[in-house]
Amino acid sequence: MRDRTPFPDIEAFEERAAIAEYDGGLSRQAAEDFAARCQGFRSAEHYWEVLASYVLNKSFEG
Repeated sequence: MRDRTPFPDIEAFEERAAIAEYDGGLSRQAAEDFAARCQGFRSAEHYWEVLASYVLNKSFEG
């Protein structure tokens, strides 16, 4: 069975990252990493890679 790649929720990602940055005092990078991990991604970089892959290929590649 292959690993299931989480579905990127852009609105939730942006909102959680903004709250973590402004209310939590995290750097933007740390806040985005946190928001990505909350959705099941390894990091913000992984989140953006999966989202870009979906936009370009209309399928998820983890």
